[in-house]
Amino acid sequence: MSETALGGTFIIEGYNQPNGGLPLEISDKLLCLFSADVSAEDDRYVIEVPRREIETGSIDPDETYRVALIAGDEDDDAKTTETGTPSEPQPPVENGEIRYVEIEDIGKQGDGIARVERGYVIIVPGAEVGDRVKVEISEVKSNFAVGEIIEEDI
Repeated sequence: MSETALGGTFIIEGYNQPNGGLPLEISDKLLCLFSADVSAEDDRYVIEVPRREIETGSIDPDETYRVALIAGDEDDDAKTTETGTPSEPQPPVENGEIRYVEIEDIGKQGDGIARVERGYVIIVPGAEVGDRVKVEISEVKSNFAVGEIIEEDI
């Protein structure tokens, strides 16, 4: 996957998309990104927003938002290795990826700690608790990543 910025819009390439693999544009106005199931409830359908998105202040339950739905891989839940055993979950970030995060904690070395999908940790040197920053992922490990601040107080 590669990502480039074009006039405030992020263009993400490299996904197996139903549109033939064309780049996917993601606005810099993106507040949060998460996976969710759609459930039927009486005469409507519901998408549940994770509690952490409300608690971190990304979104407000009393506001109206535009929602974009991206098809998930049909076999996401059935991923297996060649031996037939479930594969290890992959980190939800990649080197060079741009993320908007909120710093929740400070690590033992004094670096900011943000959490994203599945509680995955992004270490952000120079950030303080409560900072909302735009970071570029510079290092990815199986259980954490390091992000460098490219824009503060977003």
